[in-house]
Amino acid sequence: MADSHSLNNHLSKHTSIFGLSLWVVLGVSVGAAIVLILFLISLWFIHRRNNKALDSSSKSNVSIVPVVSKEIRVDPSRPIQPDPSPESHLASAKEDDTKIHIEIGKDHRISYPERGGWTGSGSGSGSGTGSGDQGLTGPEVSHLGWGHWYTLRELEVSTNGFSDENVIGQGGYGIVYKGVLEDKSMVAVKNLLNNRGQAEKEFKVEVEAIGRVRHKNLVRLLGYCVEGAHRMLVYEYVDNGNLEQWLHGDGLGLKSPLTWDIRMNIVLCTAKGLMYLHEGLEPKVVHRDIKSSNILLDKQWNAKVSDFGLAKLLGSEMSYVTTRVMGTFGYVAPEYASTGMLNERSDVYSFGVLVMEMISGRSPVDYSRAPGEVNLVEWLKRMVTNREAEGVLDPRLVEKPSLRSLKRTLLVALRCVDPNAQKRPKMGHIIHMLEAEDLIARDDRRNSGGGGGGDHGRSPRKSKVNETESESGDSLINNDQLALEENE
Repeated sequence: MADSHSLNNHLSKHTSIFGLSLWVVLGVSVGAAIVLILFLISLWFIHRRNNKALDSSSKSNVSIVPVVSKEIRVDPSRPIQPDPSPESHLASAKEDDTKIHIEIGKDHRISYPERGGWTGSGSGSGSGTGSGDQGLTGPEVSHLGWGHWYTLRELEVSTNGFSDENVIGQGGYGIVYKGVLEDKSMVAVKNLLNNRGQAEKEFKVEVEAIGRVRHKNLVRLLGYCVEGAHRMLVYEYVDNGNLEQWLHGDGLGLKSPLTWDIRMNIVLCTAKGLMYLHEGLEPKVVHRDIKSSNILLDKQWNAKVSDFGLAKLLGSEMSYVTTRVMGTFGYVAPEYASTGMLNERSDVYSFGVLVMEMISGRSPVDYSRAPGEVNLVEWLKRMVTNREAEGVLDPRLVEKPSLRSLKRTLLVALRCVDPNAQKRPKMGHIIHMLEAEDLIARDDRRNSGGGGGGDHGRSPRKSKVNETESESGDSLINNDQLALEENE
């Protein structure tokens, strides 16, 4: 009791704060502390609610336009500097140095539409991340620098709901659909699939590599669609299929519609497209997947190089880039396959294989053939060594080229696949060789009255192109075999 009475007396004492009792001061202090704590808690709840609202708003906004980090500019006047060989110049640029960064938003995964999952028209464009109202929040078509930004709804309508009937191509990273836009123009829509992030990489690379590139022998990228998890690329529509279909497709019969002249035109068009990528741009573009299925054809048999999903950018200060080996079996350059060191001469090798494929009508690797004929490059080299050049011609060619024209084209192909990458010609040199061959072919036809037969009785015409042979022990062509005059 005494202690309680003493405590009460102590609490009842007046303080210097306005003469208030001690218990009053303590009560006011506790109350103020409680009010302050409640105020801070309320501020925290308000801040958290605002953050949730912002997150919800950003997720619901599906009209996300990618911002490209850097551009490729056309610089045709840039002098072409010889590249040192990977073997002699070991200041390699790692793959991370050439990675392309494009800000697309928080969602970096692609959920391929499952059949029936989309509430719009058609049956093939379901979305794994949204409802049927997605695609309605943005404009139908938005102009952005080099191309268009297309909405998901617009591309769905143009492809009849991404129907199977509209499929014109399919690969490991996407399905290509034929589409008809509202203005009746035809396009090819590439819907990228989610494959361990490769689809996102392919989207970035293609936008970065060819978004602003314009060349008649390169398929033009018109625009793209970025909505939610969807990543799509929209290209010009090339109306005559691809080269692989015309070389190896079913139902072609015993006579190929691809005459020798048509094949040489396709070779020249492809070479011009590659030369522009290698020598007309800064940084240069290494395609990395040159093959017959990536060469599209129009009704006049003009060729356009397509599919830049594996492309790499190579700055002028770099002789090569070290990267994971990717490409198509049979077309990949041996030094790239064994070391991972990539430059434009890897494309030259693939181009050489493509030329061999067009000359022979054979696939680069064909396990249905005899053991010694499975690999096209090795078989063709052996045929030339045995002086059986005419035996490599596609038997479905209705009209054979002159022997001189055939041998000069074989020279181009074999120089492109030289095992020593530094002895392969650049694409600009290849074009000069092909154009000289074109003049010779026309001269042969004129001298033979329009026929495509042999060159008997005609003196060889001197080439104005420097056609020095490869000095490697693996070089299988000499002047006697190809009846060429070598200009040192």
